[in-house]
Amino acid sequence: MKLEHANEQDLESILLLQKKAFLGQALIYNDFNLPPLTQTIDDLKNEFRQKAIFKVEQGGRIVASIRCCIKDNVLYLEKLIVDPDFQNRGIGTKIMTEIEKRYASSVNRFALFTGHKSGKNLHIYNKLGYKKIRRETIRDDLKLIYMEKAND
Repeated sequence: MKLEHANEQDLESILLLQKKAFLGQALIYNDFNLPPLTQTIDDLKNEFRQKAIFKVEQGGRIVASIRCCIKDNVLYLEKLIVDPDFQNRGIGTKIMTEIEKRYASSVNRFALFTGHKSGKNLHIYNKLGYKKIRRETIRDDLKLIYMEKAND
């Protein structure tokens, strides 16, 4: 697995993958208007100018991606996505480990959030040492779990 910086030509593929990957989350929360599903290519191009976007390719196609940015010595990790056809193979864990290594000398902490019903995500993040720091209620059936990990 090789984690590389995405380029602007990759954005359409990443957006399609994002929508495919987040369909599972939409089913869990019974909400097909989650921001990752409604994001446009223009939104993603704007995000590309502000954040680092990484990709993993296999067989010439993008099968995983993650976004991140640094603010106040914290690396904020966003939208870890793995093609559903490639899930449960350790790709997400490898991406997280690689990102943490790449940014280890630049930040004090790593931070992310996920939904409270997103069991696979919570399992991965807990396994990697992330701790819950707060919970935000978006609505009765959607709570965001914010997690952090110290960069030791």
